[in-house]
Amino acid sequence: MNLKLKICGMKHPENIQEVAAINPDYMGFIFYEKTPRFFNAEIPKISDSIKKTGVFVKAKIADILDKINGYDLNAIQLHGGESAEFCAELKSVLKATNIEIIKVFSVKSEFDFNQLTAFEDHVDYFLFDTKGKHKGGNGETFDWTLLKDYPSKKPFFLSGGIGLDQLEDLQEFYSYFSKIGKDHLLYAVDVNSAFETEPGLKNIEKLKEFGDEMI
Repeated sequence: MNLKLKICGMKHPENIQEVAAINPDYMGFIFYEKTPRFFNAEIPKISDSIKKTGVFVKAKIADILDKINGYDLNAIQLHGGESAEFCAELKSVLKATNIEIIKVFSVKSEFDFNQLTAFEDHVDYFLFDTKGKHKGGNGETFDWTLLKDYPSKKPFFLSGGIGLDQLEDLQEFYSYFSKIGKDHLLYAVDVNSAFETEPGLKNIEKLKEFGDEMI
């Protein structure tokens, strides 16, 4: 599968370095205080090939810029119901940089794709996660077949409870997009809670197995 891998919810410096050795494409740090995966430490030195991604929930642009400068972030993930106008303003502020903007949408048993239109010109990627009690990290998958009707040309991340048990389903899902010539739209897989021994602490061996199977 030609998919990027994002490992989110990183917290502990030593674990961050262990995960970095797997060489994921993205590594997510959650700057939202109401989660057990809240990140409030220094990011140890990791490969420049790994895009450090700041995850924000209803944050002000000034706060996002502060984290970008403090942590040398490469991507911003917006997880708090931000408006298209907010995304447009953020994109304008970041226009002189190569920082990517990822906009999250929560999905359960249905989804109105029309709401994506207003965001098309203001973000680099969409991310579809399971709608649940928490802002991410719910450990549940949603009905991926809904995305077979995906009308956008914007590449997207697939998230929500994805673990080793979903590898076969993931292969079938990727094959579907490949058969219709749209495999470039299924850009990346975002994993988190399914690989944790506790919130923010990742199981390295399981992540290695997952990464090997994705290649």
